[in-house]
Amino acid sequence: MDVTLRVWRQDGPNRPGAFEEYFAPGISSHASFLEMLDIVNDRLTLDNREPIAFEHDCREGICGACGMMINGQAHGPQQGTATCQLHMRKFRDGAVIIIEPWRAAGFPVLKDLVVDRSAFDRIVEAGGYITVDTGSAPDANLVPIAQEAAEASMDAAVCIGCGACVAACPNSAAQLFTAAKLAHLNLLPQGQAERYIRAEAMVDTMESFFGSCTNHAECEEACPKNISIDFIALLNRDYIKAKWRNGRLAAQR
Repeated sequence: MDVTLRVWRQDGPNRPGAFEEYFAPGISSHASFLEMLDIVNDRLTLDNREPIAFEHDCREGICGACGMMINGQAHGPQQGTATCQLHMRKFRDGAVIIIEPWRAAGFPVLKDLVVDRSAFDRIVEAGGYITVDTGSAPDANLVPIAQEAAEASMDAAVCIGCGACVAACPNSAAQLFTAAKLAHLNLLPQGQAERYIRAEAMVDTMESFFGSCTNHAECEEACPKNISIDFIALLNRDYIKAKWRNGRLAAQR
């Protein structure tokens, strides 16, 4: 199949960018989207032209590195799929495909389709962990966990931190990412000791980088792991409780 790519090219965060057009003939419909970009880059390299910079790692829908906007949709037209799992058979022969980086102030463009997602790291650093010294690995059944809590925690823990939720949100909000990182700890017994300290610290850090949620639900639609916006409701509840509880504890000191 033959496709035409319109790709955002930008040399750096403080440099102007623009779309450039590339004709890509003879692409297999069985190729993944990233394999198609590899082929285009090989051809550009042979022509002594600068290849397109894009992020990738595992190419198995696990690492979250491959995110990009494809025809205005985060990760492309196939729901519940990361870019690396998208195949060219989802596009028609002769299609024009517009490829852009994530568009959010919290994700500055580094080069072409590569953005700086370190803001997510700052959110996790603020409280996305359990600080107790666990020593050696405990027996799997040492801490009883209700099945409902375990399943809900795992539903949140599938977040791969790709940033599609931010890119799809009209407000560039990161509530779904933060809610997932909070819930997979806050729903478990091991996470209770620091639950409200964690909630306040992570949400306040998130707000310093990203916009606020106004329930458009575009994040849920764009998420390659189909994480529910129900977790945002849990985040809001824990954050309100955290502000009240932590404020009272501070006043008593």
